[in-house]
Amino acid sequence: MWTLIGRLGMPLFLREDTPFFFARFFIRVTSPALYLFDPVTPKFLIRPLIPLYVAWFFFLVRFYLMLWVLGYTVMGLLSFPLENEFASALDYFVGLLVN
Repeated sequence: MWTLIGRLGMPLFLREDTPFFFARFFIRVTSPALYLFDPVTPKFLIRPLIPLYVAWFFFLVRFYLMLWVLGYTVMGLLSFPLENEFASALDYFVGLLVN
């Protein structure tokens, strides 16, 4: 999702055929996702906005479908249970390193 949003911002500063390695990485990594979502992408969208449209699908999967599949209940607005678990695990490992 974030890579697609990054690809949305790249044309603001660089051409799509740029030799800059970072931009080529974003294009190479996101092109398969754009191709995969091409059948459901509306044709009226302008080309630079297509990565944002595809990122929206990844957002939906990440914040709704994954939580439902993993068995989380709705805990309120802006509640991110997976990030809470990640932060707890990171705190645990940092505590092991410090102590």
